[in-house]
Amino acid sequence: MLRIAVPNKGALSELAIQMLREAGYRQRRDARELVLVDPENHVEFFYLRPRDIAVYVGQGSLDVGLTGRDLFADARVDDSAEEIMALGFAKSTFRLAAPVGAFTDAEQLRGRRIATTYDGLLADYLARTGLDAKIVHLDGAVESAVSLGVADAIADVVETGNTLRAAGMETFGAPIMESEAVMIGRRRPDRDRPAGLDVLLRRLQGVLVARRWAMIDYDVRRDLLERATAATPGLESPTVSPLRDESMVAVRSMVPIEDVHRVMDELYEIGARAILVSEIHAIRL
Repeated sequence: MLRIAVPNKGALSELAIQMLREAGYRQRRDARELVLVDPENHVEFFYLRPRDIAVYVGQGSLDVGLTGRDLFADARVDDSAEEIMALGFAKSTFRLAAPVGAFTDAEQLRGRRIATTYDGLLADYLARTGLDAKIVHLDGAVESAVSLGVADAIADVVETGNTLRAAGMETFGAPIMESEAVMIGRRRPDRDRPAGLDVLLRRLQGVLVARRWAMIDYDVRRDLLERATAATPGLESPTVSPLRDESMVAVRSMVPIEDVHRVMDELYEIGARAILVSEIHAIRL
């Protein structure tokens, strides 16, 4: 049975659980549940602190886990675990920040104090850049570290930046890391991949594709078919079906979700009618 770690709380947990449900897996209904068995799919889920997931997977206690790329890097277990798949949600950046106007470049932090909850990630960055600065570890929010005299700057995960702005701070320098939710697994030869892992990855890939594409159906005259299908080429080729009116055909194709309205407008201008767009709930490529 495949053993999977899932974040136990917060936005990362909610989005991970939603994705697993979309992939056809049973998920907990009570936030107090720590373990859930899905016998139909031969998997067992363990709900853990997101920061701890990389450790459990790296030590081999669990087969795979969903966590943030930043949390995975911060755990510093990449010699025993590896990123298997990017999951496309919970995107953020790990960045330096300070009171507005205090710094413009990371080099200005030489000899200064940087507060963070991501000691490992920050230490790797300092070593990689040769920047000599002191790390101040804090377990909670770090936005007040400068105003309270604990640090000169902070290094933290930034999503919208609203929290920093509310604290009178701004980011500076290049992002240290671009992060998102990822699937991680223990490093092992392909021949030793645990049973069920390929099915899990194929299902998650299907969810990612389904979220990016929509299905479009429309009717169009045969003499306009080439122009219409040029606007809707699909992944491989559109499906074209004859209608009772022999001068007309029905077309079905996949289109990127962000292009849906533009494509509908283009099809209408070409002469297509009965243009219908529907969501794709699951897909296998």
